[in-house]
Amino acid sequence: MLFGSYDVTICFEEAAIIPDYSGSMLRGAFGAALKTTMCGTLTRDCRNCRIVSRCLYAKTFEPVEPPIASAPKANAIPPPYVIEPTLEPRRRFEPGETLMFRILLFGSANDFLPFFIHAFELMGRRGVGRRAEGSGGATFSLHSVTQEQDEPLYDVNTGRLLAEPVTTNLSVQPAGATGHGRLRVNLITPLRLKFMNHLQASLPFHIFVRAALRRVSSMFAAHGAGEPPLDYSGLVAQAGRVNVVASHTRWLDWERYSSRQKTRMLLGGIVGRIEYEGVSREFLPALEVARTLHIGKQTTFGLGLMDFEWQETRQ
Repeated sequence: MLFGSYDVTICFEEAAIIPDYSGSMLRGAFGAALKTTMCGTLTRDCRNCRIVSRCLYAKTFEPVEPPIASAPKANAIPPPYVIEPTLEPRRRFEPGETLMFRILLFGSANDFLPFFIHAFELMGRRGVGRRAEGSGGATFSLHSVTQEQDEPLYDVNTGRLLAEPVTTNLSVQPAGATGHGRLRVNLITPLRLKFMNHLQASLPFHIFVRAALRRVSSMFAAHGAGEPPLDYSGLVAQAGRVNVVASHTRWLDWERYSSRQKTRMLLGGIVGRIEYEGVSREFLPALEVARTLHIGKQTTFGLGLMDFEWQETRQ
């Protein structure tokens, strides 16, 4: 599956107040700007649009599989992007100060990077967050778009790409040698998981593994060459025998405003560190990919970002 990572830096033109967690704000403003760019209005319902199958906004923000005879209802598929906001605990920005966020693109979405950059510029004219003085969103200008060792990718003065975006091929590698060890997982942004239709406040290993496998499988099926050849049932069965040996996690709530639903929503997830003992090396290839993809719900906001270390303890 093609994968590209792009760093976007914006420069505020007026004093701005942004939410504690800016991922939802950025995602919402990005969606509104891209929809305006594509169809000129925010009121049109994509479900009733005759060109929805060819619309970049719909493919990016509301992708669905077309219905088939045996299953007439269309199914949602995972969007081909993730926005990773800065985790700096800062809410106020003065004119001239910058804010950086990262956008991850998967599959053919990388081909449309210029359209997304144009949407970021429109975001700036419309404003984000709120003005420190007065009402409405704070405006900004696009400062830079870079990738890989801060190499400039876009000229903000001419509006032209300086180079072709560099993508890599994200794949699930063979596990290699056997072995078991201790896995230390760091949940960096809130992890929202449902198991048996209930949000989980704890993280047994089998639930963590199910979430990682589900994310890898769905993303590769939708935006890659198909599901990777993993022993899903075998890995889940193994995961059920792995124990938690240390847990320093907590539930973190945060609030977002949904422009589409015109309401405030309280969202939350698990953050912190957790350690598992007796984890087979067989889990590592899928977890390596899941580390890039994020896992759980609301990944497009940047939720579900995790990292891990595995240390072998026995063969």
